[in-house]
Amino acid sequence: MEQCVSIIVPVFNTEEFLEECLQSIVEQTYENLQIIVVNDASTDQSAQIIDQFIAQDTRIECITNSKRMGVGFSRNLAIQKATGEYIYFADSDDLLHEKAIEYLIQGNQPETIYTGHTVKITKKDGIEESLKEQEQLQQEQETFRTKSLHQYEFFKNMIVLNTLFPTHLIQSLQLKFDEKVDSYSELSFMVPFYMQYKIVRVKTSYYFRRDRNDPITNPSLNQRDRDVLLHDFVDIYIRLKSDYENNEEANKYLDKQLIKLYRSQFILLMKEEDKKESAFHLLSRGIKLISEERVKKQNVVIRGELRALQNRQFKKYLRVLKLHHFGRDTKKSLKSLNKFYRQIYRDVFMKLPLKEKKVVFESFLGKQYADSPKAIYEYMVEQYPEYEFVWIFNETGRKLPGNAKQVKRLSLAYYYHMATSKYWVSNMRQPLHLKKREGNIFLETWHGTPLKRLVFDMDEVYSANPKYKKNFYQQSRLWDYLIAANPYSSEIFKSAFKFDKKMLEYGYPRNDTLYQNNNEDYITKVKKSLNMPLDKKVILYAPTWRDDEFYEAGKYKFDLKFDLQKLREKLGDDYVIILRMHYFIADNLNIEGYEGFVYNLSKHDDIADLYLISDMLITDYSSVFFDYSNLRRPILYYAYDLENYRDKLRGFYLDYENEMPGPILKTTDEIIDAVQNIDQINAQYKDKYNNFYDQICCWETGHATEKIVHEVFKKSPNEHQDLIYNESLT
Repeated sequence: MEQCVSIIVPVFNTEEFLEECLQSIVEQTYENLQIIVVNDASTDQSAQIIDQFIAQDTRIECITNSKRMGVGFSRNLAIQKATGEYIYFADSDDLLHEKAIEYLIQGNQPETIYTGHTVKITKKDGIEESLKEQEQLQQEQETFRTKSLHQYEFFKNMIVLNTLFPTHLIQSLQLKFDEKVDSYSELSFMVPFYMQYKIVRVKTSYYFRRDRNDPITNPSLNQRDRDVLLHDFVDIYIRLKSDYENNEEANKYLDKQLIKLYRSQFILLMKEEDKKESAFHLLSRGIKLISEERVKKQNVVIRGELRALQNRQFKKYLRVLKLHHFGRDTKKSLKSLNKFYRQIYRDVFMKLPLKEKKVVFESFLGKQYADSPKAIYEYMVEQYPEYEFVWIFNETGRKLPGNAKQVKRLSLAYYYHMATSKYWVSNMRQPLHLKKREGNIFLETWHGTPLKRLVFDMDEVYSANPKYKKNFYQQSRLWDYLIAANPYSSEIFKSAFKFDKKMLEYGYPRNDTLYQNNNEDYITKVKKSLNMPLDKKVILYAPTWRDDEFYEAGKYKFDLKFDLQKLREKLGDDYVIILRMHYFIADNLNIEGYEGFVYNLSKHDDIADLYLISDMLITDYSSVFFDYSNLRRPILYYAYDLENYRDKLRGFYLDYENEMPGPILKTTDEIIDAVQNIDQINAQYKDKYNNFYDQICCWETGHATEKIVHEVFKKSPNEHQDLIYNESLT
């Protein structure tokens, strides 16, 4: 008769992952299962999802805790209810390969624990890719291949997932998870059988462990803050050291784990000024219990740190740690020029005094002289001549008004000015390794009104960087001010960015020009400077990038999805087309043969000039249409991949199909028809456009720059006049 496997799944607020997890369990090819789900007082929709599965599969039973008890308690409770010959643990945000259990249970050696492979995944696509890879491997391999593991190889990660534990082993050793800590509760379950049982890895059994993409809003236990993890580990470490004081192997294992975590995780707490002293005292409680033999095996620097911790010598510890960090940083800095610059930045420039009247500007990661930073700079050049200005570019030597210093991004001069400038003005995030100093003020202008869901309003992240949300959160903590162009944006930014500081609600500085320069003289001047014909109308095509089409982080693919030949044949007598790609797009579009009809101005600094010279806009999901609506000119939406973009990649804040102030088009022929009948479209969308304008452009007056600069730099208009008058006397 087939042996039964009891699968235990603790659940707490994992509604976004739970259905996939339970589906992967009920679809196991090995069917003799008892599935015990423990709902640990979830406050989301997890209970409803569990109920749906119970109604469909009689093998599932649920235990519900009346209050949050933790993963250790929940697993222990389920063990008491388990009736199978084996017990298997799964986390409710993970997935099993369909044959994970089948391959594990084929092992039949006595006194042996069988475990499988654990594969880390970050997103749904990653799961599907990994599944395909594993299926391919299994077709090429024998169905049951094993490898005996050194004991520590199994125990080092302190996880019990994707492992079949004989129920009699758990009962005879009275194995229990710790119920006093949330993280590392597995230690009390694992230590009793350390070095006592043979561990065998089944190479064809796969388990997919999810690395959650939002460790800020809903972290897994191992994604919590380091100080919380330290507290839990020291707590359980001290208790287990006492319980197993006469067990030499258990003591060696516990000491090894503490030193490993200290070197990889807990030492990083010493970089956080508000946490390092409390972390030191907590670490000292645990480190003092490490055996002298284990301390002696460390290198001289780590040995010095451990002894200072054991003796509670905080100042000495900081001196040794400083030497450690300096040596490590110096070693790293010798590997690349940029890392050397970073060390100079940390060790030298960050100790120089801040210059109270120095402002650093950057736009689109140094790629352009454009957007709201440009508008703010040009206003300050006229009104704040006593300030020192620095512009960051990837390529210097641009023609700028005023006397701003131009500095190459990520150069040594860049780090000097970032360290010594009181004010930073940027429309993007800054590199993670840049740190704000006391007195620094960061004005984040941002770069658009959002249609697409942003950061913490996104469920899944399909971009090239799986740490997108975590990194964004850390970088956005630097912002002191954030500009919102309208009430709609202001509300979104608060949730999507978790921003709780000063929101500047005056409109976008970059849009001031749309009110100040919307005249024939300026438009003609710009057209001539770009060698554009004056006798033809202009169509501006400005699409966005696709999160799932990339070469690497920050470099995205894009292909034109309309027929240029047909467009020229039908529209070329009256129109020209300007292409303006998103700054993330790395491809250099080929327009050979269409010169005089198509102008690729993707590298033109200021898109506002392109708005002003164009007679209509074609876009997709880019935020450009929000800004463009200030001009009240026609907008066409070429959304050939609407379903994929809306339903999978991002999702929208607005009802795209019903709230856009222009028609949605999906083919070249539809574009041609819309352009040729633009007057009818204007009439058809007049009311919708007016409503949209009232919602999105209500704060725009053409004076956003002035209002924002006065608030951030704390100078009234009268002070400007006094300064100009005084300078004229000298």
